[in-house]
Order: sequence, then C-alpha cells, then structure tokens
Amino acid sequence: MKYSKLFESGATASEIQAFLVGSGLVPVTIRIPRSLRDSAREAASRLGLTFASFVGQGISRSLPFLAGGSRW
Repeated sequence: MKYSKLFESGATASEIQAFLVGSGLVPVTIRIPRSLRDSAREAASRLGLTFASFVGQGISRSLPFLAGGSRW
C-alpha cells in the first residue's frame, strides 16, 4: 500500500507511524550544507538520537502535512 492511500483511508496516527517505520532500511544520500549537517548532528546527540534517526523522524513528521492534512 502507498502512503497516500493509507492516509486517505483514514488510518490512525499509530497505523501510519507503524507503516512508516515497519519496513526495511535503505541507504540514502543527501547533499546539505556542512553547517546544517553539523547542527543536526548536535541536535540529534542532545536528544539521544543518531543523525539518521533524527532525519527520519523529521521526514515522518512532515509527511502528513505534505499529504494535505495535519493529523499529528
């Protein structure tokens, strides 16, 4: 199932979150300014997260807004 269909079907926030984090991991390369990366690493560290987890959480929290809603 695609994320958009899950969102449109009225799935709960818990179901959407489970869908987003319930699949295998894939490598992703992004190009961002060094200062942004370093700042994000520092913020992640202060929260007890890895940089990858910090970025992943940011993306998963943004998806409902991008899909046209404000579910969370």
